[in-house]
Amino acid sequence: MAAHHSPMAQFEVHPLIPIHVGGYDLSFTNASLWMVLAVTAASAFLVLGTRRDGIVPGRLQSVVEVMYDFIERNTVLNIMGEEGRRFFPFIFTIFMFIFFSNFFGLIPYSFTVTSHIIVTFAMAITVFAIVLTVGFWTHGLHFFSLFVPSGAPLWIMPVIVPIEVISFLSRPISLSVRLCANMLAGHTMLKVFAGFVVTMLSAGGVLAVFSFAPVVAGVAITALEVLVAAIQAWVFALLTCIYLNEAIHLHDH
Repeated sequence: MAAHHSPMAQFEVHPLIPIHVGGYDLSFTNASLWMVLAVTAASAFLVLGTRRDGIVPGRLQSVVEVMYDFIERNTVLNIMGEEGRRFFPFIFTIFMFIFFSNFFGLIPYSFTVTSHIIVTFAMAITVFAIVLTVGFWTHGLHFFSLFVPSGAPLWIMPVIVPIEVISFLSRPISLSVRLCANMLAGHTMLKVFAGFVVTMLSAGGVLAVFSFAPVVAGVAITALEVLVAAIQAWVFALLTCIYLNEAIHLHDH
């Protein structure tokens, strides 16, 4: 299979505007382009959807309000309470960026930036840094009590505390890998089934007749990917809320 026909070719990063400064490659790539497009589209979507703010909302305004209320009330406030309002702009921004990046990745010949671990890990490590900052700012050194389950006997602490610390430190990895793996796997499957269709049609005869099977499978996977694109954006925002809530309340220790 030629390299440009490989299912993994869609994830390759290519420089569009070569930029080299002091031996460092700062080129503007296809990944950079689609990140800019995602930010631009999300901003335009919110601005256009709220510019009139009518009593009877139009279609676009209704969609914006539903997304806004869902993240604010059903996610942030439901998990963190009123204290979560100060973190809502950050969480909603992450949600919208991932949401549009995931959906743009479904467009043929586009680029899915959330399929790259460097992008998802950058967001995850930012969340992790904010969680640590909030935790130490709110509780000081008492923040370390997060790793000491209340009610557990002292003799088991040497075992439980290292497990809790490892679990806490692994959060950026699990948060980033979850999003990246879902996008990578789904888009790879779409490319594979599309390749089946082209191969079977090119072969002709009986194979061409049965080429409808991978077409149906591709349509079904595409519908599933649309759902996954939205769910993964929400899951990232949801876990961010959970981690921040733990940093604020320390499991009510």
